[in-house]
Amino acid sequence: MGIDFKIIIKARQIVIMNDKLCEEVNVLSKVTLNTGQNQPLLVVLSGPSGVGKDTVIQAMKKRGLPFHFVVTATTRPARPDEQNGVDYFFLSKDEFAEMIEQDELLEYAIVYNDYKGIPKQQVREALASGKDVIMRIDVQGAATIRKLCPEALLIFLTTKDEDELIRRLIARKSETPEGLKLRIATARQEQKQIDQFDYVVVNPQEHLDETVNTIEAIIHAEHHRVHPRKATL
Repeated sequence: MGIDFKIIIKARQIVIMNDKLCEEVNVLSKVTLNTGQNQPLLVVLSGPSGVGKDTVIQAMKKRGLPFHFVVTATTRPARPDEQNGVDYFFLSKDEFAEMIEQDELLEYAIVYNDYKGIPKQQVREALASGKDVIMRIDVQGAATIRKLCPEALLIFLTTKDEDELIRRLIARKSETPEGLKLRIATARQEQKQIDQFDYVVVNPQEHLDETVNTIEAIIHAEHHRVHPRKATL
């Protein structure tokens, strides 16, 4: 029986093609796909006074989530249940002025007659470590962060309606009638800024877990964007 050289040549072609395919697979296996899942996010949680920003942050901390929660500096007095260096850095106005002079704040503003600001180095070090950074700031501060870092993720926290917001502010019993009136008026103006945010999350009364779940879901989804955010400061 004669040798069919056509079959041999065809077999060699198949072997060569297989070898090339294996090489391509090996090359692809060494390529790290840019999924964005490891790109840290700068998450801004904002909203009017009384919507529950501090409460939501505390609930997120209790879950042991792998985030860096930024500690804000403020000149307002500490409330009975707040700890210095944990909830806020409680500073005198002279100490806060020194931080401004030394350019140590990412942003700062006067909020209800007290200063609040974000320590710059704290945020930069957290982002460099690869952790998602969560900062809780007022609506005015969120607008500043958007200008400084267009790729920041802005979440607007609110109540289901204005009546609920007013009830919460009254229940805190921490405001004078004049102060309460100012906060309500400010909240109405801040609600008009929702379009400047990426997401809005309603924080229903007595449904804190639901609120935290929603925020977690947003952050999880953002890590699966085809074009990931790149937060730089």
